[in-house]
Amino acid sequence: MHSTPAQGSLDPSPPADYPGCPVTVEVALSQGRVLRSPRWGLGDVFIMLGATVLVGFVASSLIEGAGATLGVTVIIGGLLGWASLAGWPLLITRLRGNGPRIDLGLRLTWHEFGWGVVTGILVLVLASILTLISTAIFGTFDSAAGEAAREIVTEGNQLTVVAFALMLMVGAPIAEELAFRGLLFAGLRKRGVRPVLTVVITAVAFALFHFEPMRLGILIVIGLVLGVARARSGSLGVSIVAHAVNNAPGAVFIILGLPG
Repeated sequence: MHSTPAQGSLDPSPPADYPGCPVTVEVALSQGRVLRSPRWGLGDVFIMLGATVLVGFVASSLIEGAGATLGVTVIIGGLLGWASLAGWPLLITRLRGNGPRIDLGLRLTWHEFGWGVVTGILVLVLASILTLISTAIFGTFDSAAGEAAREIVTEGNQLTVVAFALMLMVGAPIAEELAFRGLLFAGLRKRGVRPVLTVVITAVAFALFHFEPMRLGILIVIGLVLGVARARSGSLGVSIVAHAVNNAPGAVFIILGLPG
């Protein structure tokens, strides 16, 4: 059942339990909690993405200009960029809604963890198949993360290599899922965009955000699977775990590439 604004209210925002809201909203309502109508939306998505690109670019330029190594530049620049990518959804849902746990479905049960692992394995298989097909057509190519990892490993700083691997396996899944399957996904559904189109839009946005033309198709497929997992489960935790599982082999290979 979906609540409606009081008669005569001028508030155009949808109720907290809009169609397609996360399962955490339903749980909160079943517990008798009174929820606010979320006043965040797609405008906040543009703020988030713009701030992420700007902060990441400026920070990386300043750090590199100061003579830092590539590893330090990538890690600090990436973390500052993610402060906007993950930080804005966390902040704006708390200030103008019911917090990220309820509004974005930021929770993880053991059942959802299991589905996240299964989904992550599926993503890995599909991505591997598509990579083989793409390599056969276009020749050998690598991801931006893979190229950066090789250069960071050659610098010989074990601390930055481990930090970069952890960013890939832990930081990226959390930040990117909060942004795309979190704020963008929920913002689209709150505006009444149908589930299938929401999954497609978030997948394309996720792929374009990586700025990797050669891997665009692969990233879109990854985004589609993660989006379906988010839509079917109603939980952002499922897509975060799946994303982490997909990134885990790359992170492990980076660490194994550490010089002795």
